[in-house]
Amino acid sequence: MIDLFSFSFSFAHLLLFFLVALLIGMSKTGVHGAGMLAVPLLAVVFGGQRSSGIMLPILCIADVLGVWYYHRHASWHHLRRLFPWAALGTLMGTLIGGSIDDHMFKMIMAVIILLSVIIMIWLQRHKEDIPDNYWFATSAGVIGGFTSMIGNLAGSVMAVYFLAMRLPKNTFIGTSAWFFLVMNWFKVPFHVFSWKTITVNSFLLNLSALPVIALGAYFGIIIIRNINEKTYRWFIITMTLIASCLMLLS
Repeated sequence: MIDLFSFSFSFAHLLLFFLVALLIGMSKTGVHGAGMLAVPLLAVVFGGQRSSGIMLPILCIADVLGVWYYHRHASWHHLRRLFPWAALGTLMGTLIGGSIDDHMFKMIMAVIILLSVIIMIWLQRHKEDIPDNYWFATSAGVIGGFTSMIGNLAGSVMAVYFLAMRLPKNTFIGTSAWFFLVMNWFKVPFHVFSWKTITVNSFLLNLSALPVIALGAYFGIIIIRNINEKTYRWFIITMTLIASCLMLLS
């Protein structure tokens, strides 16, 4: 066993932890589904709810990198509609998520991702426009905030919303980057004081992954530069489907 900041890891689990950091770094610079792959992988190491608290500071660090690179591409029209309702969803997730056991936690995450994949595929095959109205944004915000709090899984929900809005590739990435920067930092006090899933030792563990997060962010930039708009949309769908399968099998 390897001891690191009061955590004991097998060699395989330590590699999984750093792989998660790499994937999250990639996800924040555009390899969107990589973050959803990271969720079930970290749940293997730490369990369901605990892994949510371990992952959050990694996400917060990576969000800064994503916003730094893509900040000019955000659609603030969509963000202004989403933020108040996402905050409400986060509060709901804080109240409900604390009473969910690990098995139920994983099943909920798997179902959310799988439903998101089905909707994404439907959106790709049916080209009619989804109305950009108040109620659609409200629903996406509440569900996104809730799923973000209980499992850091708003990525799949927000991918559905941003794909439905037909955002171009860079605007999709920039808008996502700002959304998750604000929402993930908003969640930190709830994890620290309500769920108590973020501690000094877990934060030091997260900091040890900083070089790997930065490397992942760099890889993400390189990958996205070489993917066109249509391929990018199907790439998101494929990565999300793989994440769902991993969650069901974990």
